[in-house]
Amino acid sequence: MRISTFFYTIKQGFVNIFRNKWFSLASVATISACLFLFGIFYAVIVNFQHIVQTAEEGVSVTVFFNEGVTEEEMLKVGEQILARNEVADAEFISADQAWAEWAPENIGEDYQEIYAENPLEGSDNWQIYMKDVEMQADLVVWLESLPQVREVKRSEMAATTLTGVNAIIAYVSMGIIAILLAVSVFLISNTVVIGISVRKTEIEIMKYVGATDFFVRSPFVIEGILIGLIGSALPLAAIYVLYNKALEYVALEFPALTDILAFLPVATVFETLVPVSLILGAGIGFFGSVTTVRKHLRV
Repeated sequence: MRISTFFYTIKQGFVNIFRNKWFSLASVATISACLFLFGIFYAVIVNFQHIVQTAEEGVSVTVFFNEGVTEEEMLKVGEQILARNEVADAEFISADQAWAEWAPENIGEDYQEIYAENPLEGSDNWQIYMKDVEMQADLVVWLESLPQVREVKRSEMAATTLTGVNAIIAYVSMGIIAILLAVSVFLISNTVVIGISVRKTEIEIMKYVGATDFFVRSPFVIEGILIGLIGSALPLAAIYVLYNKALEYVALEFPALTDILAFLPVATVFETLVPVSLILGAGIGFFGSVTTVRKHLRV
């Protein structure tokens, strides 16, 4: 493609938008509304996933050992535990450490005078934290097969609940995204159809004097991409402002909630949302215009 042809195609793409300004505005507005809902939904989902992930990190598996197992053997078992792929972190808690941390708060500083011996003797354990709670069952089976292990305690209900929540989030996300994309493509298609009908005579003349299909169709494709990009940029600006305002409001009005629920900063959310929204906008415009041009441009 020659440079002059390239710039002509870009120019005609802009001209098409202004020539059918009301339909273009309708398409931009619809894409903006769809991607605004997508952005809000995405921000809610990633924060919810972050909260669930934080909860998953707090779900632990506790391993207790048989009588007579030395601390050195327990530490060797710990090395094997930390080497497993499903383990994010693990902490060894000796009976003396557990007693020293628990007793002063629950009994008082004079606990050593009350108890001559450590009542938690034999409760040395490893606290294991998972990368993904779905892997908990496999880890437990392996732990129970170790000869040094007496008992493995796990939060099976918490793991099942969190796994179910993650699955629901995934299915709902895919369903809503599919609906929003379908609506946007439909609107882009309608706009391009209007543009083709308005320029039908002009297009016929261009074909008669030797214009290629690519030359005739390119402006409509550029028009669709531009509408998609504009329609994705506007909601990003709106979501950025609203998200910051929402974080400030929650921090001021519900400070206790921020201690329980750690919301993601706007930069983290937009790190993925900006490129995804722009690609979606341009992709919707490209796909909608290409399919429509192929279907309706028969000259």
